[in-house]
Amino acid sequence: MAISDVKEYTHLTTEDVEAIGRELDAIRERVEEARGAADAAYIRRVIRTQRWMAAAARLGMVVSSPLEARYRRPILAASAVSLGLAKILENMEIGHNVMHGQWDWMNDPEIHSSSWEWDTAQPAEQWKHSHNYIHHQFTNVLGFDNDIGYGILRMAREQKWHPHYLGQPVFNALLAGLFQWGVALHDLDLEAIRTGKKDPVEMKRQLKQIGKKGLNQALKDYLVYPALSGRQWKSTLKANVASNVMRNLWAYMIIFCGHFPDGALHFTEEELEDETRAEWYLRQILGTANFEGSKLLHIMSGNLGYQIEHHLYPDLVSNHYGEISPEIRALCDKYGIPYTTGPLHKQYGQVLRTIHKLSLPNRFTKDDRPPTGEGVTIEQSERVRHEDTHDRRPELGGWSRSKADARA
Repeated sequence: MAISDVKEYTHLTTEDVEAIGRELDAIRERVEEARGAADAAYIRRVIRTQRWMAAAARLGMVVSSPLEARYRRPILAASAVSLGLAKILENMEIGHNVMHGQWDWMNDPEIHSSSWEWDTAQPAEQWKHSHNYIHHQFTNVLGFDNDIGYGILRMAREQKWHPHYLGQPVFNALLAGLFQWGVALHDLDLEAIRTGKKDPVEMKRQLKQIGKKGLNQALKDYLVYPALSGRQWKSTLKANVASNVMRNLWAYMIIFCGHFPDGALHFTEEELEDETRAEWYLRQILGTANFEGSKLLHIMSGNLGYQIEHHLYPDLVSNHYGEISPEIRALCDKYGIPYTTGPLHKQYGQVLRTIHKLSLPNRFTKDDRPPTGEGVTIEQSERVRHEDTHDRRPELGGWSRSKADARA
C-alpha cells in the first residue's frame, strides 16, 4: 500500500504534525547536549574490540596451519566466526554509523565521516550518496528510494509486475549471500541504467571506483591472508569466504527488517511536495520498523533494531537510540501514530512472506496490510531524477562528487 498524503492517513491536523515536530526536535537537542566523554569512550571501545577480534581471527588462521587436523579445524572454525563477527561489527555499529556523521562532533580525524573507509566492497563516497542522502531523504518513496528492492526485487504491490519477478525467491537468496556486492552496485542506480537515463561518464567513474575497492577487498580476503597460511591456504580461503557470507547474511536481514515488515508503509511522489521537516519526521516513523532484542543484539545490528529512531536522527550517536525509544513510542501513542516493532524472527518472517507473495501478480495474492485508502500505482520507468530538485537535510550527512572526481 502506498499513500500520497501522510496527514490524511494518520488523521492529524497541521497543528498536530507541527507539534510532533517540535517534540522530536526537543529530543534531538537533548541528546546532542548529552554527548560527551562516555560516548567517545564507547565508540573507541567498540572499534578496539572489533580490531582485536579481527586480528585474533587472522592470527588464528595462520598459526593453525602447521597443526594436526584435529587441532587446526576447531581453531580455524573459531577464527572464521570471530572474523565474521568482526566484519559485522565494523560494517554495522562502526562503519555505517561513523559515515552518517554520528561521531563527527568528537573532531577525531580517524573516526570521522569524511575519512572512514569501511570493510566492504562499496566505496564510502558512493554509500554516503545512495544511503545517507537518497535513502534517508526519500525513505520508502516509490520511484525515488532505490532501497525498495535494490533494483532487483519487487517489494511493493504498487510496483508493476513483470514475469522476471517469478525468480524473486532465487534473486533474494543470491542477494542475501552476496550482499556486499549488491550494495557495491547500489549507487549505480540499475533502474536508471536500464532506462538509459544514467550518465555514461558518471557510470564509468563509479565502476572504476567500485572495481578498485572490490579488487582490494578480494585480494585481502582471498589472496593475501590465505597465502600467509602456506600449504593450508585452501582452509584459510574457505574460512574467509565463510566470514564474508556470515556478514552478508546478517547485514541483509537487519536492513530488510527495517523497512519491509507489515506496518512499514510506502509513499508516492506527491508526498514529497512542499514537505516540511515535521512531515519528514512523520514519514520516517511510518516507513520504518523496529525489532526487539538484547543489548548485544542491538550493538551487532548497528542499533538498527531502533530503525525508527535512526531514521528520525540518522546523525545522532547510536548508543542513545535505546534510551529515547520509549519516548518516541509514547509520542506515537499520544497522537495515534503506528509504531511498528516485534521480535526479529517475526519481522523477518513477514519480509520473506512479502518477497515470495510479490513474485506473483497482485490478482493471485491479497494485501495483508489494513485498508487505508486508495493506493497509487507507480511504474519504475516514470521515476524523476532527484539530485537537482530537492535540498539535502543537514542531518543526512555530506558527500561530494567534486571531491570524488578529484580523487579519481
